Amino acid sequence: MRIRAGWGTTAVLVGGLLVTGCGDGSGGGGAPAAGRSVTGRYPVTVTDCRGARTTFSRPPERIVTSNASALDLLLRLGAGDRVAGTGFPPGPGTLPGALGERGRRVPVLSRSVIPKEKLLASGADLYIDSFAAMRMSGMGDAPTEEEFRAAGIKHIYLKSTACAATREGPVTDLSAVEADITALGAITGTRAKARRLVDGMEDRVRAVRTAIADVPHEKRPSYFFFDYDAGTRQPTALCNRQVGHAVITLAGARNIFADCDTTYEQVGWEDVLSRDPDWIQLGVRDRGGRAATEKGFDEARRWLETNPATKGLKAVRKGRFLRIRSERTTLAGVENAETVERIARTLYPSEVG
Repeated sequence: MRIRAGWGTTAVLVGGLLVTGCGDGSGGGGAPAAGRSVTGRYPVTVTDCRGARTTFSRPPERIVTSNASALDLLLRLGAGDRVAGTGFPPGPGTLPGALGERGRRVPVLSRSVIPKEKLLASGADLYIDSFAAMRMSGMGDAPTEEEFRAAGIKHIYLKSTACAATREGPVTDLSAVEADITALGAITGTRAKARRLVDGMEDRVRAVRTAIADVPHEKRPSYFFFDYDAGTRQPTALCNRQVGHAVITLAGARNIFADCDTTYEQVGWEDVLSRDPDWIQLGVRDRGGRAATEKGFDEARRWLETNPATKGLKAVRKGRFLRIRSERTTLAGVENAETVERIARTLYPSEVG
């Protein structure tokens, strides 16, 4: 919804995110770099998932992203030329077409978490963080907010991923993803593109929800996201704080680990067997090409069909598998809405066109 916030200022409230901008659309708080088209209004203030407010008087020129999720959003907004580096780069084929080409040109500062010293010395003026403030053990030290300020780096956390594990309840929609797109559009002066991306996501999800509205919750099929690439000795449950749970729910399925109050959790195969899913998504990451990725799907299916602990599962016996890459489900982004549509078409072929 939109509310008036005073003379010459518009406040946009989307999914709990407040974005405010002043000016006439000419970028009044600071001129953009030569040859760059910026349609934003400055200054712009955004509130991230910690509740911290950050103000931008001009569009950032050197952005560093923590992983492929933040990078993907910037590329789709047309702000890829401002990305000076990334951690956890997207694998070959993860980003489609021209986006993948542009993504491959982004300097890789680390294959995992960017080391603290390297990040602070990167020359960035904005770091977009997809991780929680408390880094997982062994993933390296994070700079303090004082260190970010001393280096001249503004630091924001994405709502859709960074604080997911500590949110108060399950994630059941894509509003946090849409809020991130809206915020990044405001920050980078690409509001119109952000609005189109969000509108497209909402249209897809709305169409699915309308088509399956009459299906009672208890009649919706149970669904297991089989994270094959996370290992098979002990399955990894996709839990209700992960964006993939929202994707599954919006598509009209019941995540068999909807009662797990975090993002991911190691479980036992006996837990999967006792919940006996109607459908299984073969969670395989992009292998760098269609043929290699399809081979990965084949391997995941074969493992389920030949393993004594899983071959008797209802979904396995009936051949109810979905071959959808992990990234499209678990990385917060525009493709989440497309995956909602794709899952729903498989589960409800008569209702979802």
